[in-house]
Amino acid sequence: MTPSSPTRRAFLSSLGALSVAGALPVRAWAVAGGAHIGGTATEIPRGLAAADDFGFAPGLVYLQTGSLGPTPRPVIERTMDAWKELESNPTLICYGKHEREMEEVRAKAAAFLGCGTDELLLTNSTSEGMNWVAQGITFARGDRILTTDQEHPGGRACWDYVARRHGVIIDVVAIPPGENNPSAIVARFRQQITARTRVLSFSHLLTSTGLRMPVAELSALARSRKCLSVVDGAQAIGAVALDMTALGCDVYATSGHKWLLGPKGTGLLYVRADVGARIDPIALQSGHSAYNASTGVCSTPSALGLGAAIDYISSIGLTSIEAHNNTLYRRLYDGMKRVAKATVVSAAPGSLATAQLTFSLPLDVLSGELATRLFDTHHIQVKVVPANMLNGNRISMHLFNTERDVDALLAALKMELA
Repeated sequence: MTPSSPTRRAFLSSLGALSVAGALPVRAWAVAGGAHIGGTATEIPRGLAAADDFGFAPGLVYLQTGSLGPTPRPVIERTMDAWKELESNPTLICYGKHEREMEEVRAKAAAFLGCGTDELLLTNSTSEGMNWVAQGITFARGDRILTTDQEHPGGRACWDYVARRHGVIIDVVAIPPGENNPSAIVARFRQQITARTRVLSFSHLLTSTGLRMPVAELSALARSRKCLSVVDGAQAIGAVALDMTALGCDVYATSGHKWLLGPKGTGLLYVRADVGARIDPIALQSGHSAYNASTGVCSTPSALGLGAAIDYISSIGLTSIEAHNNTLYRRLYDGMKRVAKATVVSAAPGSLATAQLTFSLPLDVLSGELATRLFDTHHIQVKVVPANMLNGNRISMHLFNTERDVDALLAALKMELA
């Protein structure tokens, strides 16, 4: 794209007008980069996906899975088919066929996470799961929660609520951007635990930099001090292989609408069986089933779509997905060395890196303005890192991205940061 490209508002408005006019039907799927629109003779794969699996706007390079993942065609079709089926006889289908099928999804999700079905609940988001957990712990005034300064607001709000309502104190472990040292992180947690610490709350993959946190070590530390380990896993499921037994945490809350590519408004909550009454939220009053008196009616089509998303990711394979994403990460990491004014703060390619790369910017280059220029001029969607973390942008690459997407971003950054 050139500087004469339409602005963000004009670009999105034109898409909306085309949709209303019927020029962009639901099944007219577009490949990012503009090389293909579903149904033409020039179909090419999108990374590990089929050419028509994703419905991106023409020309869009989507590097924002860490915020919201695009839902692929097979998952959308399963969700919409379930919705149409539901409306044919809402009571009969919802409280019959769909209720049974949601339990099948819950069992499938449990296997995907490496836990028991009786340890897993369906939720609407990671934040909802975290809220349920915080609500279900009995705190006394003066109790403490130990977390980090790199948590997503959706994983922190529940503890702020507890602090306000019950006089709990929140202690914070600093993880400076650019410092990617798991041993130092564990040491800081160990130093800051007190006799009143009740919960260690931390992310599996940091939303700010993508750093892979030492979950097993921190969970073991929590257990040794009789604390609960609560993990925000929003950035992990669908991107890396998970095994709750190996991680050893007491709680793992995650979402279905990021790397798992499920319908928006889906999530999962793992609560280890032997935690027992230490975590007792209202949502568990009537059991773990997808529909019960505590949870009420949920969006059954979305829940069934979540099952289809697990099938989609499983059909490609997490091993293949991680290898693909690692290849793109290394290409971007190496290319960023030649981009002026940008400093990579994420881990070097290897065991600590994931599919997210974050770079910081000098104070005279505002990350929000750069993200706007990348979209308006180049039709590249990236994340603005919250200002309380750093002045920078985050790049999230997933199975549908290609080396061409990485090269397009690098070229755009070189132009904008020259």
